[in-house]
This record gives sequence, C-alpha cells and structure tokens, in this order.
Amino acid sequence: MKKLIIIACIAIGFNAFAQNDAKAESLLKEVSTKIKSYKNISLDFKYELNNISENIKQETRGDVVIEGEKYKLNILGVTRIFDGKTLHTISPEDEEVTISSDNSEDESTITPSKMLSFYEDGYSFKMDILQTIKGRKIQYIKLNPMDTNSEIKHILLGIDATTKHIYNLIEVGKNGTKTTLTVNSFKTDQPISKTLFTFDKSKYSDYFINKID
Repeated sequence: MKKLIIIACIAIGFNAFAQNDAKAESLLKEVSTKIKSYKNISLDFKYELNNISENIKQETRGDVVIEGEKYKLNILGVTRIFDGKTLHTISPEDEEVTISSDNSEDESTITPSKMLSFYEDGYSFKMDILQTIKGRKIQYIKLNPMDTNSEIKHILLGIDATTKHIYNLIEVGKNGTKTTLTVNSFKTDQPISKTLFTFDKSKYSDYFINKID
C-alpha cells in the first residue's frame, strides 16, 4: 500500500535549481504557481504497474480530494482520510479502521497532501520529449533522483502544455518495474462538504479500531 500511495501521490514543487534545465525550471515554476493558487483539487486517476520479468501487471482506478494538508483518498477499496492531524484508513473488506498520526516526516512515504511537492528535494530535472496524446500536447520533464541508492531509475512527469496541469507520471524502477499514474479528471475549487475530511466513527461502530501510536 505504501508503494501505491507514493505513486498515487504525484505533482509539482521544488526549491533548488542548480544544474537543472532552465526551460524545465521555468515550466515547473509555472505549473507550481498555478496549482498553489487553487483552494482545492479533485483528481480521478488510473494507476498501472508493470514488471515484465516478474510477469506482474496491475491496473486500478482511484480518486482524491486535496485541500491544503487535508485529503480524502479512495483506492483499491480503501479510504484514507487525513484531517490535518490524524489519518484514518478505512478497509470495508477487513471491517477495520486504522488510526495513526500523519507520516509526513517519513521521507519514504509521500502522502496525497504532498502530491504537489513530492520532489521538492532530491531530484534533478530536464526537459524531455513533447508528445501529442489524444489531441493534447504533453511536455515531459525527466526527474533523476540525486540519491544513488534510490530504487527509482527516473521519473517522467507529463504536463499539459495548454492547461499547465499534470497529465501523467511514469516511474521507472531499477528493478524493471514501471508504474504509471494518469490523471483522467483534474478539477479545481469545487464545492466540498465541510465534513469531507472528518471521520464519522458512528458509521463504523461494528469495525475493529486499530490505533497506532
């Protein structure tokens, strides 16, 4: 699940531009500025994982709503609600709710609330290919991890040249695994319920509650 959250959580942000492509820097700044201007963001996405050598192929869909540090993520039948302080992971299949504090200090896990700044540190970047996909001009930026021990070989971040929104992200691992996250719907500043990021324990009175300190 951790790997899925890392992939599901994708987006834009950075702070050090030394040794980076000037055009890539300019585009990322433009995308970052635009995204940070939104009060909230709602995404529907498709997640694909492929490893030919291991004969692994997985495809699923999910959705997430983000407002500042808060988020509600649905994927693989599991709902994760973070209210800014506490994370509730709801698994109907297991009839279990796991309650924990936010793991934002764990660098190996990128939460949805970080999806607009996941490579703020630790990546160099440069312009890559420009492709036309379903009539849209998608400009790719290649991200390379600075940590030589990283399991990631490189990441390709696809940006819609017109809207300056993220279209997809392709992560290539050193073990041959390729994971792709494609945004099917990108909505901003939607009217959302005041209780969207609030866990209602009355709805899960029959669930096992697992509290993690």
